[in-house]
Amino acid sequence: MSYSPDGQYQPPYRPEGQNPPPRPPYGQQQGRPQYAPQGGRPQSPYGQQPPQGGQPYGRPPYGQDQYGYEAPTQQQPRFEQQQYEQQYDRYEPPYEEEPPRRKSKAKKWIIAGVTVLALAGIGAGVMAYFEIPPFTDKGESVSFGKPAGGEGGAAKQAPNSKMSMPTNPTAQFKNASTLPDGTHVAVTELDGKKSGFKGKVWVWAPKEYNDPKFAKSGFPVMIALPGGAGYPINYWMGTDLKLQASISKWYSEGKSKPFILAMPVLNPQPDEPKAIYWDGSDIPGQPKMGTWLTDDVPDLMRENFRTIKSRDGWAFMGSSTGGFSSLKAVLKYPEKFKAAICSGPDIVPDSPLWVGHEKEKAENNPELLAKQLIDKKGAPDVYLAFQVGDNESNKKTLPDVQKFVSTYTKGPIHTSLRVIPGGQHNAKTYVPNMGEGPIEFISKVMEGPVE
Repeated sequence: MSYSPDGQYQPPYRPEGQNPPPRPPYGQQQGRPQYAPQGGRPQSPYGQQPPQGGQPYGRPPYGQDQYGYEAPTQQQPRFEQQQYEQQYDRYEPPYEEEPPRRKSKAKKWIIAGVTVLALAGIGAGVMAYFEIPPFTDKGESVSFGKPAGGEGGAAKQAPNSKMSMPTNPTAQFKNASTLPDGTHVAVTELDGKKSGFKGKVWVWAPKEYNDPKFAKSGFPVMIALPGGAGYPINYWMGTDLKLQASISKWYSEGKSKPFILAMPVLNPQPDEPKAIYWDGSDIPGQPKMGTWLTDDVPDLMRENFRTIKSRDGWAFMGSSTGGFSSLKAVLKYPEKFKAAICSGPDIVPDSPLWVGHEKEKAENNPELLAKQLIDKKGAPDVYLAFQVGDNESNKKTLPDVQKFVSTYTKGPIHTSLRVIPGGQHNAKTYVPNMGEGPIEFISKVMEGPVE
């Protein structure tokens, strides 16, 4: 309501410069007669008489009702109310005007729409996080490439071909994650025929693997090993460390081969709370993790991917304990594997499970294996790319690696060492620095893709 400075009521301003007369009593609007409660007489809206006929207002000719008045007829509309409505375009109450209904509805619909979209986005994110279809493709079957030569089967290989077609049986791979370029990290359960150990292996192939241009090509394989327990997951399978994306980037820059990644569990179970680990080795009385890593996992890759026949297409990489296992695998089986990238590695076996098994421990000691390889006539060349941070948690790591490099870089053993300024003992340090030398060092001596 509006008041003048002296407190008197002022009707609201009207654009046409007119104000309507005072509001009729409630119930008399829109042409409806007002009736008094409990049998009272109808009330005049203005308390005055009509201009003719001498009858009280609101009583043009009526039919008689129970009060002695006549009911209004359809032929004679109420005079004053009609005149009032014509003059003032129907009565508007002297209160704050409501916003137009159309605008109000539109605003409500906009708010409702935004709310629904926001809730839908949140819901989709939650369901994707908890891997609820259809908001995630995790768990869907993944097939890596079609046989060269089309659906009808694999093309015949030339006798001198360097590549190896998948030998089968085909494993059942389930999608673990999808990268922005459409490639997949997939996982399978491998029941190792040679080791007797059953565990998970994650795999990834670069986009070039499915490129028709490389349909008859074999690709190099890198077996990537994690640090720590390496169980129940291999942390390289996650895309947050960007190992897969980095390999694609380095290949596009001419630094790296387009490696297929095999990412197996490293240990048969968690190493906590007793800090027991297996060194990626065949320790007597324990699961044969050395055989698992160097026989069963490579066999899985040959069965399911187009690979390279010779050792020129096979490498390891790993950090910490995985770096030790990678170093040991290449030095122990140089006829199978040509290169390794070893980040912040241990140099000697240190599992407490070796106690009482000194002979077997020596057979898995990289220092002794390196010496034997150097002394072996006609031994195949191996390439070992080390990288170590100068801020490693174990202060002996860098000196131990430097000593190994200076002692055993001779004969068939070729090494490189990258010291990472400020580098710490973690994968986030190691992945970016692989592209600053180590990946290029081993890629120069490896093959693939080849036909």
